[in-house]
Amino acid sequence: MPRWEQGSAERMKQAAMELFTEQGFEQTSAVQIAERARVTTRTFFRYFSDKEEVLFADADTLNEALVEQLRQTSDLAEPLRAVTSVLAAYDWGQLGSRESLRRRDQMIHSNPRLLERDLIKRQQMADGFRDTLRQRGVDADIAELAANTAAQIFRTAYRQWLTSGDDADLATITEAVTALLATIVPASSHQPR
Repeated sequence: MPRWEQGSAERMKQAAMELFTEQGFEQTSAVQIAERARVTTRTFFRYFSDKEEVLFADADTLNEALVEQLRQTSDLAEPLRAVTSVLAAYDWGQLGSRESLRRRDQMIHSNPRLLERDLIKRQQMADGFRDTLRQRGVDADIAELAANTAAQIFRTAYRQWLTSGDDADLATITEAVTALLATIVPASSHQPR
């Protein structure tokens, strides 16, 4: 078994997803993932702290890229729209095929431990958006509300996109989900009493 090979991380991610699909997340061990990927267990732990982290390995890099994109956004007059636009414009397909993203999402939502980690990662992303909005001069309360609301809007849109046909456009779905806010918070409720 080779000690260190180029592409080990990608092979381990692929091996993990295969094993998780074949035998279930709980029944799969880090040792099995390493064996399937043709690396040592020590190599596995150089890349990932545990088998759960295989599913979230790109989260920090992704968050940094999304926050940087928001930082580069020129128009923050509508902070909610700015954040949802950044999320919808990202090339989610670079993280894997729609089918692999769908399987990952289903796995996360069927396991309380994975769901907890996913919620933490999503909150970290929303916090990054909030901080960026505040640094760019958006009122603290508005930044907080916009970042967290945008994260929830996008999560709904993303899950719809995962289950839609391959020609579905994430930006269009995100706009439709955003428009649903008007049905939850009608314009008349904005009037002072």
